[in-house]
Amino acid sequence: MRNSAPFVRRPVSLTPLIDVIFLLLLFFMLSSTFAKFGEIELSQAAPGGAGQGAPAERVFVQLGAERLVLNGMPVGLDVIAEQIETGQVLVSLDADTTAQRLTDLLVRLRGRADLSVIVLE
Repeated sequence: MRNSAPFVRRPVSLTPLIDVIFLLLLFFMLSSTFAKFGEIELSQAAPGGAGQGAPAERVFVQLGAERLVLNGMPVGLDVIAEQIETGQVLVSLDADTTAQRLTDLLVRLRGRADLSVIVLE
């Protein structure tokens, strides 16, 4: 015998679907990693700052995604702070330089009162 009762379609409840979406959102938020980026303080030059006199020594740094050159000699990022004592540092950026790479360099050079860093455009 066949069931002669008509097929009745029940409405679909969206509550389980919303629960699954929230669980997936929670899972991806908790399983992702958040990188901590270094913060640097930037100060603008005051008007009339050129009257203080030129620094005694200037060094030129070329910064790229994979290279770091100090006065024409390749150096590592971990030893550049020891090689620059005082004076003015002029930093030239390659086209492939990332902001994080520049921040890493500036963090290594900060904290010295007798060292000024200028990033060239």
